[in-house]
Amino acid sequence: MVTIEATVEEIIFSNETNGYTVCDVKSEKDTVTAVGYMPFINVGEILRLTGKWVTHPDYGEQLKVETYEKVLPDTIDAIEKYLSSGVIKGVGPQTAKKIIEKYGEAALEVIRDTPEILTEIKGISRDKALKIGQAFEEQKGLREVVMFFQKYGISPVYSAKIYKAFGERTIEEIKANPYKLADEVFGIGFKTADRIARSMGIDPVSRYRVCSGIKYVLSRAALNGHTYMPEFELNEYTSQLLEVRLEDINAALIASVLERAVWTERSGEDKDGENGYNKVYLNAFYNAELGVCRRLLELSEAAFRAELGDFEQKIGQVQREEGVVLADMQKAAVREALTNGVLIITGGPGTGKTTIIKTIIRLLNSEGYEVVLAAPTGRAAKRMSDATGFEAKTIHRLLEIGYSGTDADASFQKDEANPIAADVVIIDEMSMVDILLMNNLLKAVSPGTRLILVGDVDQLPSVGPGNVLKDIIESKMIMSVKLTEIFRQAEESMITVNAHKINKGEYPCLNKKDKDFFFLHRSNGNDLLATIVDLCSRRLPSTYGYDPMRHIQVLTPTRKGLVGVARLNIELQKALNPQGPHKNEKVFRDFIFREGDRVMQIKNNYNLRWEKEGDVPAEGMGVFNGDTGIIHKICNEEQKLIVLFEDEKNVVYDFGILDELEPAFSITIHKSQGSEFPVVVMPMFQGPKMLMTRNLLYTAVTRAKKLVVLVGSEEVLGEMIANEKETLRYSGLCEKMRKYGSGVLF
Repeated sequence: MVTIEATVEEIIFSNETNGYTVCDVKSEKDTVTAVGYMPFINVGEILRLTGKWVTHPDYGEQLKVETYEKVLPDTIDAIEKYLSSGVIKGVGPQTAKKIIEKYGEAALEVIRDTPEILTEIKGISRDKALKIGQAFEEQKGLREVVMFFQKYGISPVYSAKIYKAFGERTIEEIKANPYKLADEVFGIGFKTADRIARSMGIDPVSRYRVCSGIKYVLSRAALNGHTYMPEFELNEYTSQLLEVRLEDINAALIASVLERAVWTERSGEDKDGENGYNKVYLNAFYNAELGVCRRLLELSEAAFRAELGDFEQKIGQVQREEGVVLADMQKAAVREALTNGVLIITGGPGTGKTTIIKTIIRLLNSEGYEVVLAAPTGRAAKRMSDATGFEAKTIHRLLEIGYSGTDADASFQKDEANPIAADVVIIDEMSMVDILLMNNLLKAVSPGTRLILVGDVDQLPSVGPGNVLKDIIESKMIMSVKLTEIFRQAEESMITVNAHKINKGEYPCLNKKDKDFFFLHRSNGNDLLATIVDLCSRRLPSTYGYDPMRHIQVLTPTRKGLVGVARLNIELQKALNPQGPHKNEKVFRDFIFREGDRVMQIKNNYNLRWEKEGDVPAEGMGVFNGDTGIIHKICNEEQKLIVLFEDEKNVVYDFGILDELEPAFSITIHKSQGSEFPVVVMPMFQGPKMLMTRNLLYTAVTRAKKLVVLVGSEEVLGEMIANEKETLRYSGLCEKMRKYGSGVLF
């Protein structure tokens, strides 16, 4: 082994995922190439490298680094080079020069010990000065954490996330309880935490390990939409995961119930108490189901004795003012909305749901009732506003989301003690609402408030756990109206006609002249991919004038494969937002983020602050799963990028949370729920049977407003229409509502 001290001259290659780096370093004697795992190094930094000399067949002699540590520079030139490297967030070449001119060799001591006096330099505010000091201090702790986790195969990117979660006590916390990694750090799974725990000597059958394994299995089930697991399935998955006996699992399950980490409930019993099984919940989902059940039934008990004697006269007036004629079923839905505490209105595209909502709002407003509208996503809320002419908010905004430190601390300001100030609450796109959001919404709806839930029960269920809309309808405990008639103006659109055909298992009408639904046959996968790129970049913009960045959305069932999200995004980026001399870039994982890229937020982050410019500036907290925008700016010196979302909100992303962003030139159909796009382009290519389903295709088609283009194989299209199997979702809301319909046991 040899040890040298050298300055990083050039970074030739760096894999940010695992930290593997190839760089040229200059020692007192020579410039050499160093290779090895050296995360978070920058040009200008001084490193103490330990390793051995090896000879590469193409590149000659190199130092293969086994360990490294950073050495603080001690000369003015070296300090300035160090500060200019960008190693300290907020300090670039210009700021570094000013600091050196002011403090000379004492610059690093000032930053470390008294950063507040950096305000003596023009252009450095107190806030920036303190952030520079904090960033400098974090370097030491982060280096130690990176080196600690490197031996466990944790990438530098995730080491940084772990350090952000636990701070300076990271190593002590994880040594005491490695499973905190899985519980508290987004992106770190149980298996990784378990591997670390095993390497630290934790007993494979320890109660703590098995309890953590149970929670992990239940959490994984939640990611697939389940609110619970049958105990026999939980036992099977946990046993396979942990390789422990059933007795150990049962004992850990009992301990978890006693510690209130999980909840069990008996289900499926016949009149003799046989044939039942235990349902095992994470507490949050059990309490949410119970809360939704109780509150819905309580709200539905209210019977409004509205004066319906002049109902026809009032309806007639609204029809004249709006220039519409309501069908008998639409009138019936309006009547039910005036008399019921809770009403569900469901139906496919073109069945008049929006007309009903507008009529209800007009009638109730005329009677002096305060009506508020909301939807699960920003896109859906904007569409609701545009369609009705009344303001609609996201449900999160309606509930006034707050924040107090971490995602787990996110809370809503509207609740039982501070309910929504409204007489009527109307929620659209209910198929998207999961059990946790529904529970929080109902907490804020005070008794006596009308609740109207609108959605398409035949679309995909929510991304989050639960099957809320379908469960409520199937329970038959809440008044619901299903709209089936397609109106004349909707019949002119083949999108609407074909959506209903697909939903009924019928083959759609394709390629009718001057219509809005087309199929392009491509038998070869590469041709299919090339056609999609050409449609988005050339044919649709030139033929119809559509802006590919704002109007055209490629939807696909799969994430992987030739026409999965990953490949499509790379190819579409090349065509729609190619490299340019003035476009900054940031490499992250297998994608190069570039200024001008369309991106999507893929998890709720209540900590992200947004600002909105314009005539009425605004600011707030929270960016949510499914929000989309354009990368406005990438600043590698400050290690951040700025996204301008579709609702004109500017959000600053630290490079450490880039795993919350994905490119969105193409997105999965699941991620498109609640959205509407002028144009939808979708590949018809073989994929996993469990994904290639009728309701997935139906959901994709109903996302389009003006044009649908399917590209690929008619055989695949036919198979999707024939595949009416829906993915099983364990959800107990329907059973709870039926069981407690009388209101007892609450």
